[in-house]
This record gives sequence, C-alpha cells and structure tokens, in this order.
Amino acid sequence: MVEYNTPALDRVFHALADPTRRAMLRQLADGEHSVGELARPFDMSFAAAAKHVKVLEEAGLLSRTIEGRTHRCRIEAGPLAQADRWIAYYQRFWTARLDDLETAMLRHAHQKKRRSRK
Repeated sequence: MVEYNTPALDRVFHALADPTRRAMLRQLADGEHSVGELARPFDMSFAAAAKHVKVLEEAGLLSRTIEGRTHRCRIEAGPLAQADRWIAYYQRFWTARLDDLETAMLRHAHQKKRRSRK
C-alpha cells in the first residue's frame, strides 16, 4: 500500500483546511493570478494574502514567480492528486463496508420474511 502518512500530505491538508486558501486555489484553477488579485474577494491586505499564499506554496499547491513587484501565482495539481488518492482509499473502504451492511440487512430481512411465512 502507498504510504499516505507523510509530512507533504499533512501540509496539503493543513493548507486545504482554511476556506480562504481553498477559495484562492479555486481562483487559480481558472488561471494565473497575482497575490493582490487573490486577496481582492476577501477584502484583506497584501500581507495577509501573502501569508495564505506562503502556506499554499509550502504545501506545493501553487508556484509563485516574481515579475518586478508583482507576485504571480499558478496552481500546482500534483499534491492535490496525492490527497485525492488518500481520500479515494477511504471512499473505497467505506463503500465496501456499507455494501457489506446492506447485504447483511437484506439477508436478515429475507430470513425474517421466510420465518414469518411458516
């Protein structure tokens, strides 16, 4: 099984835990933006937005280039794929458990119905 308990995955989930950072990533999914553009919907300072960008950058979720005084950000999907694999594992796990529960309940209902006919 792939090792899912890594510091990199921890940084991704930490970054995604904040709704502002998730919204910033959503903006970046539409294309490259400056830090100022990322800050605009939240009515926050450049410094506050830069802190969010730094967390996303440290998680590998975005890359930043500097053009003069403008910091341009671009989404990086690789770490999201790792998080998706981690989530998919547990989705398969719980789907299988719920399927087993459904089977057991149907079997129980069928047996109960057979007993009541006798």
